[in-house]
Amino acid sequence: MQGEVVKVISNQFYVKVNNNVLICTQRGVLKKNKTLPLVGDKVLVDIEKRVIEKILPRKNEIVRPPVANIDQAIVVTSLKHPDFSTNLLDKLLVQLEINKIKPIICLTKKDLLSSIELTNYLEIINYYQKIGYLVVDNTDIKKILKELENKITVFLGQTGAGKSTLLNKLFPDLNLKTGEVSLALGRGKHTTRVVEIIEIGSIKVLDTPGFSALSFLKYDLESVKEAFIEFKNYPCLYKDCNHDKEPECNLKKAVLAGHVLESRYENYLNFKKEFSERK
Repeated sequence: MQGEVVKVISNQFYVKVNNNVLICTQRGVLKKNKTLPLVGDKVLVDIEKRVIEKILPRKNEIVRPPVANIDQAIVVTSLKHPDFSTNLLDKLLVQLEINKIKPIICLTKKDLLSSIELTNYLEIINYYQKIGYLVVDNTDIKKILKELENKITVFLGQTGAGKSTLLNKLFPDLNLKTGEVSLALGRGKHTTRVVEIIEIGSIKVLDTPGFSALSFLKYDLESVKEAFIEFKNYPCLYKDCNHDKEPECNLKKAVLAGHVLESRYENYLNFKKEFSERK
């Protein structure tokens, strides 16, 4: 019987089959192959034994949070406490682009900014809109709800950014636990402990544990380079140009001319450095 993994706690897999949720284990061969069912996986289940026999092919998956078969992601992005990080935002966007998951950037805590800070941040955010990303505020409840219809959407972002708070605004009956941000550490507590699909009518959403760091261990440099979607607008003379020390690089010219956001280019170089250090 086919089902969908809706929650994972340790070695217990909660699988929805015909509107019933069964707590299952996984077949021994899956353990042996270190193939772990993820939330969002479509699986074949032995109903009597309550064992996952097979994981069906995935259309996508991401490493952190570990989920599969996602349509889109709300990238919850705090502007203050924790402070806005283009590095973390770009890492999340790159991960989603590689896996062909539509990103939607949702800004939180804009009310905590001074007028000068707000002006500076809006210049950056306007750039992300210009290159094709949908950007919303956490107060745009109707707009966000419309984007969620008939989709499986994962909410992800930095610890303390306000993922659970946003979900509570969208769906007041959820009453998800939220936590305060430590001003000393500049980050929040992990109030969400597990990944779980929450179904509300035609909407499926996933609240996920937050994090303060993210790596690209699973991906290759070429995929990461291609995931900076605006880079392709500035093709270089050589197709294998890494946009670093190569002469006559059109992307570097675009950065100097102000056509490409400098922090995006710097983040790309930082990610490239991660690969060289990993090797």
